[in-house]
Amino acid sequence: MAVHGEPCEHATKVQQITSRTRGCEECLALGAQWNELRVCLTCGHVGCCEDSAHAHALKHHNETGHPLIASLERGETWGWCYVHRRYFELPPNSRPKKRSALAAAMARLLGRSDPPSRTQ
Repeated sequence: MAVHGEPCEHATKVQQITSRTRGCEECLALGAQWNELRVCLTCGHVGCCEDSAHAHALKHHNETGHPLIASLERGETWGWCYVHRRYFELPPNSRPKKRSALAAAMARLLGRSDPPSRTQ
């Protein structure tokens, strides 16, 4: 996706975040499927895109007010600001990191979900 124009003020404050899960959090709990994944750039919540049946990324924004998401799809480097309805290009040092399979397995074994971690 080609991204043009200047990023909004929300996008200028993005820091790299690690996703909380490797799939849509709500769809995993429901046993539902999703099309593509989006990650909240405020807290690391992973939700399904608006083309999925449940649109959990948008629901997360509506419930929390967190303004920015990014694609978790391989090779996609864009972000989206819900407030300003604007795409922006994520610099390499701000792109979200996927949670490692080991971290996810350990959380399941320990019966907990770890809070998102930010890389400073």
